[in-house]
Amino acid sequence: MKMHPADPDADLLAGAVAGEREAFRLLVERHYDRIHGLAWQLTGSRADAEDVAQDVCCTLVERIGSFRGEAKFSTWLCGIVFNACRDVHRRRRSFGGVAQRLAVLAGLAQGPDGRDLHDALWVKSAIARLPPAYRDTAILVAGQQLTHAEAGAILGVAEATVSWRMHEVRRMVAGKPGADD
Repeated sequence: MKMHPADPDADLLAGAVAGEREAFRLLVERHYDRIHGLAWQLTGSRADAEDVAQDVCCTLVERIGSFRGEAKFSTWLCGIVFNACRDVHRRRRSFGGVAQRLAVLAGLAQGPDGRDLHDALWVKSAIARLPPAYRDTAILVAGQQLTHAEAGAILGVAEATVSWRMHEVRRMVAGKPGADD
């Protein structure tokens, strides 16, 4: 496995890939807040973010050996979280999502608590009104401080596309008309 030259996690990664439990624990501990924060930004729910964070940590046990070092670990990890959140959205649109909502209505499961509604106001502000591609781009670049190249790798688009989207995000949030408005 080669390492990205600027990866501050190189030593812990090497140990985790070699099967050292303590290195893996420290790596997860170092990045847990980022995992949870990104999941919360993408799902808008504390409960979903906690579920995604747990799933990602479990997934890391299986996938840490597949880390190739082509990007920084934090970028690779953001990609895993991003995909896990996409899966949550897909499930929510599926029958399982309908069943969960019915369970809440029937009193068999708990709905989001008041903290979610209050704490998620900032998510539901200007960023929440953005089209999905722009919202995802803004969350990765502004929310997670990824470079345009790193966000592009996660989103499967060119770095220039991310730069253009961020320009458009700034324009939309400022309420300025675009060239095609």
